[in-house]
Amino acid sequence: MRILLLRHGETAGNLEKRYVGRTDEGLTEAAIQALRQTSEKRKQLLYGLLGPVAAVYASPMRRCLETAALVFPEKDFSGVPVRLVPGLSECDFGRFEYKNYRELSGDADYQRFIDSGGTDGFPEGEAVAQFKRRCADAFRQEVRTLTEKTDGTAVFVIHGGSIMAVLEAFGRPEREYYSWQTGCLSGYLCRTGEENGHFCLTDVAEISII
Repeated sequence: MRILLLRHGETAGNLEKRYVGRTDEGLTEAAIQALRQTSEKRKQLLYGLLGPVAAVYASPMRRCLETAALVFPEKDFSGVPVRLVPGLSECDFGRFEYKNYRELSGDADYQRFIDSGGTDGFPEGEAVAQFKRRCADAFRQEVRTLTEKTDGTAVFVIHGGSIMAVLEAFGRPEREYYSWQTGCLSGYLCRTGEENGHFCLTDVAEISII
C-alpha cells in the first residue's frame, strides 16, 4: 500500500530555526492561511495522487493536528478519523529545547553535539538512538494494522525528525538520517514492500502539498 509521510506546517519556532521538540505550539497564521488558500485544483491533484485515504495518523502535538485538520478536513474525510500516535512525536531536545544555534553558541554540550555530526544525545533530553528506535517501532506497529490489500494511502502527519527516523530505518535504497530532511508541508510518498524478508518502504518520492 501507499504511505504519505507529511511534515506539519510552519510554527514560530521553525521560522526562528529553534529546536522545537516538546514545545506544543500551533501553526503560524501565515501557514494556516496558506493551507486555507490552496487552490481547489491543487487539492484535487493531491487527493488524486493519494487515491482513497485509508487512515490518517498524527503526532499528538498541536502543529500536526492542525495540519491534519486543514489538509484532510472532516467535511471531506468524515469516515477517516485522525488517530494519535504518541510514539511519533518529535525528539525531546532537553536543555536545547526551543533554543536556536545563536542562543546555544559557546555551550560546550551543544558544541559536542555539533562535533558528533548530530549523533550525540541531548542533555536532559532524549538520546538520538532512542528517539530513532521509538519512531521506527511506533510506525511499524501502526502499519501492521494495515494490510497490503488496503485500498488507498495511509497518511502520517508528523515531524521532520520523525520522518527522518522512519526513512532511515525503512527507506530503500538506504540513506543516512539527515539526508531525509524535508521542509514544512513537504514529505515523501512511498509504498510498503519487503526486502530479504523484512518490511521496508520503496519508490520513495519527495512531495510538497502547496
